[in-house]
Amino acid sequence: MSSSYLPATTDSIAQALEAKAPAEAISILYRVIENPSSSSEALRIKEQAITNLSDLLRQENRAEDLRNLLTQLRPFFNLIPKAKTAKIVRGIIDTVAKIPDTSDLQISLCKEMVQWTRAEKRTFLRQRVEARLASLLMENKEYSEALNLLSGLIKEVRRLDDKLLLVDIDLLESKLHFSLRNLPKAKASLTAARTAANAIYVPPAQQGTIDLQSGILHAEEKDYKTAYSYFFEAFEAFNALEDPRAVFSLKYMLLCKIMVNQADDVAGIISSKAGLQYVGPELDAMKAVADAYSKRSLKLFESALRDFKAQLEEDPIVHRHLSSLYDTLLEQNLCRLIEPFSRVEIAHIADLIELPVDHVEKKLSQMILDKKFAGTLDQGAGCLVIFDDPKTDAIYPATLETISNIGKVVDSLYVRSAKIMA
Repeated sequence: MSSSYLPATTDSIAQALEAKAPAEAISILYRVIENPSSSSEALRIKEQAITNLSDLLRQENRAEDLRNLLTQLRPFFNLIPKAKTAKIVRGIIDTVAKIPDTSDLQISLCKEMVQWTRAEKRTFLRQRVEARLASLLMENKEYSEALNLLSGLIKEVRRLDDKLLLVDIDLLESKLHFSLRNLPKAKASLTAARTAANAIYVPPAQQGTIDLQSGILHAEEKDYKTAYSYFFEAFEAFNALEDPRAVFSLKYMLLCKIMVNQADDVAGIISSKAGLQYVGPELDAMKAVADAYSKRSLKLFESALRDFKAQLEEDPIVHRHLSSLYDTLLEQNLCRLIEPFSRVEIAHIADLIELPVDHVEKKLSQMILDKKFAGTLDQGAGCLVIFDDPKTDAIYPATLETISNIGKVVDSLYVRSAKIMA
């Protein structure tokens, strides 16, 4: 990077665009930014140079240089309006986010910017950078620090009545509580976000995010039909914007169909006009699960989990619901297999269901404790003993009913005798 600056003119920008090597273009843009001129035209050209330089540094994966650029631009920020400063700072932070494996750098960059905005009393920008920092901390699984940051920020933003930022923060808080498995607080934060969103115009992407979170919370409560409708709304919003989150909304729609025992509808949704746009590993994974569920095949189910590990097991929302689906499927298969027997070897059941013996034994003991069937495990002989369903004796409830009726008669007679005595 040369120490001599270049004039802040459109010719300098054009010179950078015409440069053959990215390093040369970066050097030219740095020299334009270093120009001490503070005329309105020079400031406008410098803003253009900053945008171009950010894009070039991102293409070269030079995240540390982007961080240094923000520090270098601080004197320039004093010359331009606060709104433009906020736009540039947030733009550079977004640019750093596009470079892979920079989560720690983004967190430290946001912390630096929060300190600077506090010192410069730039409240509007600080609140937005803090919200971004909380989001990054959540992605990094630093939940307690993110919650502490949000609790103070929510109070401050509510006092200022900045509804759009409030929607963002409430939504983020809902995601945080959901990650911590605190469903009541997650629902309360989502309700607060909806209330704030109803008072203002919310961009479609933001509305889609609210619907997606609503669907996730309803699915967690096993209300899959309502969850499906929310996921569908989110999918329509993201699909119109060509947002990459559209495929996840579609994936969760398919999950809801499987969970409400409508796995046969999955193939139809995937082959629809909207579904064909997103054909790929995410939808292939759900199709494999739907096929396994339709055939009631545990072997196909486990094969799908193994083949699409990244799409199924590494997605916490899908994984949580599929584990309960797997348990249901396993219980149904075991009940069907043990039905003809009164005594059977556990190894024989394991062979029939094509699962390890210890895994089958553990599940059978759990089912006995949950009273899914009456029986006991004879571990010495390695057998399962199934008892006949105990028939309830009708005499006990009849006796209780008779005693209850006698009690009512005695009470009635006592009331009448008390009236006569009076």
